[in-house]
Amino acid sequence: MSARGMLSVVGTAVGGLIGWSGQAPPADPQAVRALFADLGVRVGTDEAELARAVRYFQTRTGLTADGEAGPRTIHLLSRYAAGARESTWPEAA
Repeated sequence: MSARGMLSVVGTAVGGLIGWSGQAPPADPQAVRALFADLGVRVGTDEAELARAVRYFQTRTGLTADGEAGPRTIHLLSRYAAGARESTWPEAA
């Protein structure tokens, strides 16, 4: 099994423990950038820039600011991004 596959399995297991409904989102850099984009934060392709954005998010949400997009970070980032997506959709008339 690849490292990414193992992270996905571990993320799904941890996600079940901390309240994810359904499949845990992947922690690959593109997915993390997409979640930040949902929050209106544009992160460039530089890995150091992504790590800074993750550290800033972790600091603001009370997580350990290590710059790594681990399961708890992805969980909170996903929840904030989902909230941002829901609040930007116009209500049905």
